[in-house]
Amino acid sequence: VRVQQECTCTREQQGENMLCFLHHPEEELRRNQDPSLLDTLCTDSYLDVDKTARWFYQLLRAIWPALPQSHNWHLMLLPSRRSCRFKVTNGRESFRIEIWFGVQRDDSDIFVSSQPREAYTQSTTWPETYDVAEMKFFTHIAMQAPPDSLHLRCLQLFSHLQVGIGFSTYTMKTIVMHLLNTVPLSEWRRRHFLRRLIDISESLRLSLEVKCLKHFIVGNQRLPVEMSLPRDVQMAEPPNLFHRLAMDPVAHSQGIGEYLQL
Repeated sequence: VRVQQECTCTREQQGENMLCFLHHPEEELRRNQDPSLLDTLCTDSYLDVDKTARWFYQLLRAIWPALPQSHNWHLMLLPSRRSCRFKVTNGRESFRIEIWFGVQRDDSDIFVSSQPREAYTQSTTWPETYDVAEMKFFTHIAMQAPPDSLHLRCLQLFSHLQVGIGFSTYTMKTIVMHLLNTVPLSEWRRRHFLRRLIDISESLRLSLEVKCLKHFIVGNQRLPVEMSLPRDVQMAEPPNLFHRLAMDPVAHSQGIGEYLQL
């Protein structure tokens, strides 16, 4: 995420009390201004996840005493490099909260996030995330589906069944989203519950057999019109979520075994 300064000389001319970081001497800026957010949050003009998390921690620590909740709740900051993690307790209850940071791509439903995809991610790397777009898809489905639709119950059931097995919750979520986009919403009612469970199971089996489960958002030309995607995301080749199975025969055999166990 590249961050660039913009000229604010026109705002200064309009009477705003603002020095231009581009055109004022550095000595004057140091004398009259707090440190630039560019220095606080960035490394070599790129937004830095570690610095952003550190800045947010400091902001939370400073503002907490002024909040009404501070009278009854004790704040404990927890260590985290790419997010803000903290715990609040009031003697009877305790809650752990984790805040991830994101930057929106233009006005679309696609963001880049501080949440890493790999064990080690550079501090200036923000992986693309489709969580907001997927949430918007489920919101669209909720508005169109009949009141007794059980599509969420189907997803919850399979997500619960796969606990302890190798399939991720995201795999099951992707399969359900593909089915919601192809099976009429009128056929997700209570009387169709067993049929839809069989569909989910069969979709998982077929995806394992062909070693391919396409990403739901990327490259999908059949999304609701109210969803806003950048053109490169719309036109891209959908990533194969089962790519590892296609490359590793042992992993594929293990996946088949886990399906039979499921």
